[in-house]
Amino acid sequence: MGLPAKVVARYQHTEPVFGVVAPELLRDVLLQMAKENERDLQELCDEKGCFKETRIVEFVFLLSEKWRLPEFARYQAIEIFERFMLTLAHEFSFSAGAKDEESPCVLVREQAADTCVLRLVSSIQLASKLSFYHSIVNNAMVLRFLQSMGFSYTPEDLLESELAILKALHFQINVPTPLAYIEMLLEVLGYNGCWLPMDHMHAMCRHLLALTYLLRTSIYGTLLNASVENTPPNKLQQAKFAAVKEDLMLLAVGVIGASAFLLHTKGWTQVAESLSDATGISLRSTVEIIDAILKHSIDGVVEEG
Repeated sequence: MGLPAKVVARYQHTEPVFGVVAPELLRDVLLQMAKENERDLQELCDEKGCFKETRIVEFVFLLSEKWRLPEFARYQAIEIFERFMLTLAHEFSFSAGAKDEESPCVLVREQAADTCVLRLVSSIQLASKLSFYHSIVNNAMVLRFLQSMGFSYTPEDLLESELAILKALHFQINVPTPLAYIEMLLEVLGYNGCWLPMDHMHAMCRHLLALTYLLRTSIYGTLLNASVENTPPNKLQQAKFAAVKEDLMLLAVGVIGASAFLLHTKGWTQVAESLSDATGISLRSTVEIIDAILKHSIDGVVEEG
């Protein structure tokens, strides 16, 4: 039995078409996404997030744009790269030469510095292969780019790099992205009677999500300071906060709420309340992440201007 015609229609476009999925299906999918998000948060390692620094995000964004990849691919590429690098970090942390005072992330950066660009490009190439309606990044494109940077890799090197990543991740590279959570919550808001046009909201969310990734350190630094009431956080508080930084549902709520504020300043609180009700995230946490995203996003735009 095939999918309902309205569901099929939603995925016949490169951009999401809102308002075509049945409410009962939305509830089931949102519940499943929430469970997966919670499971991932419970399995976090201490180093999660250390390979999402600004220069890595910028590299992936710019190269994805150069190769005209869909936006979800850039976030999958970042996640693929970090998960692979974390497997290396764990290996180095248990190696005989590792020192107790050395961070696994620092170790892997030192040991894998020569192949970092290759692994990043391979992660982008793998992410491109997860889309069935966009052009895949082929070896010729990758080799031209690497050669322009002064590298002399061969097609065999590219294949070996992809296989190394796939094996390290047990071939599980179709990872969740914050964009998927955003689109699902926008769909839910639409069915709950949100007056803002979802296509405008989606466009604003895409821009704000990219900006949030680039300003990740500042935004989550503000959230951490708020959680400890502006006192210096200890190691235990920092460890507990790791789950906040990797919470895709919370990030999606923050980006949507901030987008609603930018599009309709007077009515954003109703959107925040709806998001809190739909996700179970407290209204206080919802408002705090919206405030942090807006603070640094607007400050960043003003500074650039």
